[in-house]
Amino acid sequence: MTARDGRVAWVVVVPVKDARAGKTRLARALPPEDRVELVRAMALDTIGAALAAGGVRDVLVVTADEALRAAVPALGAHVVDEPAPGDVPPLDAAVLAGEERARDAWPGAGVAALLGDLPALAPTDLADALRAAGRHARAFVADAQGTGTTLLTARADARLAPRFGTGSAAAHRAAGHVELDVPAGSTLRHDVDTPADLPPRAAGPHTAALVGGWAGVRA
Repeated sequence: MTARDGRVAWVVVVPVKDARAGKTRLARALPPEDRVELVRAMALDTIGAALAAGGVRDVLVVTADEALRAAVPALGAHVVDEPAPGDVPPLDAAVLAGEERARDAWPGAGVAALLGDLPALAPTDLADALRAAGRHARAFVADAQGTGTTLLTARADARLAPRFGTGSAAAHRAAGHVELDVPAGSTLRHDVDTPADLPPRAAGPHTAALVGGWAGVRA
């Protein structure tokens, strides 16, 4: 689906692990209950930013987390069931399940997989990246370290080739996704993976409300 100005319309897929199993690298910095709530808060802020981004027609959230599944419809996004375990790594499988639903619902749209740990994501930064992605059949945005991936895209004439995990930026590049030249300061590049990323800066409302109640978290 292409707008009259030539821009691609996008369906954004946000895969989110069950919060109880997410962000385990934060375990040494946060008690379990705070880590679980952070995973959910960051996902809600990421989803909200995606819904507000220009060029986005729909947002599909692939998750088995019951609290998120209950909260997502009120934001205006849609829930997709997490696929059963199989040969494909779980995160990649979730992305592919979301892409399949997106292709069925919006056959002419591009599909963008956006990871749900971007609590400071600005809608304009996502919109800018998606506009750039429309010039390529497949594209991706690397994280601030340059080794991970925060956004993976494929227009209607292509398909995603997800390779999330350690070294995903190189893997996505090798799979035919073009790396987008996104500014280093873009909020799209600043995910939360390790204690060094805490507390998230300039976070969205869900994450900010949660972090505001913490004490002793690394600044």
